[in-house]
Amino acid sequence: MPAGWPRVILYASLASLVVLGLVSGIVLFLVYLERRVLGRLQARIGPNRVGPWGLLQTTADALKLLTKEDIVPAEADRILFVLAPLVVFFGAAMAFAVVPAGPRLVLVDLGVGVLFVVGMGSLAMLGYLMAGWASHSKYSLLGGMRAVAQLVSYELPLTLALLGVVILSGSLAATRIVEVQRHGWFILLQPLGFFIYFTAGLAEINRSPFDLPEGESELVGGYHTEYSGMRWALFFLAEYAGVFSLSALAATLYLGGWLGPWLPGPVWLLLKTFALVFAIIWLRGTWLRPRLDQLLSFSWKFLLPLSLVNLAFTAAEVYFLRWLGVA
Repeated sequence: MPAGWPRVILYASLASLVVLGLVSGIVLFLVYLERRVLGRLQARIGPNRVGPWGLLQTTADALKLLTKEDIVPAEADRILFVLAPLVVFFGAAMAFAVVPAGPRLVLVDLGVGVLFVVGMGSLAMLGYLMAGWASHSKYSLLGGMRAVAQLVSYELPLTLALLGVVILSGSLAATRIVEVQRHGWFILLQPLGFFIYFTAGLAEINRSPFDLPEGESELVGGYHTEYSGMRWALFFLAEYAGVFSLSALAATLYLGGWLGPWLPGPVWLLLKTFALVFAIIWLRGTWLRPRLDQLLSFSWKFLLPLSLVNLAFTAAEVYFLRWLGVA
């Protein structure tokens, strides 16, 4: 083994532990925040019994899931069954590694950070299909296929929307994209791109009104029908990690990231991120779930053509800015 490899392995291990600890803490808070906000939106109280103001309710839920019996179906493919929730959670958590909270406050400053995020997000597709196939259940298999169909449909407009930001900034690095926005946030130049990215992102992380793969109001839960205990909780953790990473990336790519007056950079990033998190929770409390055919048609017949229009509009913007001598 080369001399520098132990240091690289140590750094990667520490970074992974930091990411896992950060994700776990954020998820616990987001679950509590969502319950409180939904309670306000729906004129009810929300969690208020366990701990002061109900703050320990999500901790109690986590302990309950940790102590529940872990059941693996007798006919299941055990290896794939065990790996599936880990793959889904890993893809959602790794997006945190490239989100910069300041010029030097980033775990891994990749030159292809945007591409890395898109690639990690696509891992969920593999995990959902693994979960449905490995469960050896027709309900789970159909749920997994439905989830993959949705992810494939919305991955295309999401990626095309991000291309607008890449073209304007001339870089795939998240830190460089934020620095370019010192002259103006990209949401002013890319309002259509922001709408496409945010909408497609909600479908990618299976949030309302795009939460058909879970089917929580149906008789079965979809791809995770046969899961219980902590393995089921990993799917749950991945969803809420996706909520925060989607909001943080949208704030980074379209809202100037850490840029802002007076307050420290990380504070600005958190304020912008939680504003978008609130919008996601608000949507869950107000919008109805569409049919599956409506869900897929919305992507292929509306968002995808709209993302191509946005690309053409971005090219015209770049040409105009260069003509003015700004870009």
